[in-house]
Amino acid sequence: MLTFLMVVQLLVAIALTVAVVLQESKGEGMGSIGGSSKLFFNKASQKEIILEKATKYLAVAFLVLGVVISIL
Repeated sequence: MLTFLMVVQLLVAIALTVAVVLQESKGEGMGSIGGSSKLFFNKASQKEIILEKATKYLAVAFLVLGVVISIL
């Protein structure tokens, strides 16, 4: 059972890494002060919304699996 959970956690970790890497950068840093405030007025596309939800769910799954594995 422990080996199965560790394999599942590895797959979740890989999927989480891919989901984070595919997301576009949102931080413009100091560039948003000078007038190029694409950060505030840019609507999120469907791809970005799906990737954000996937990242959230995969992060929770990774956390729960880590706790369960440490208890076993």
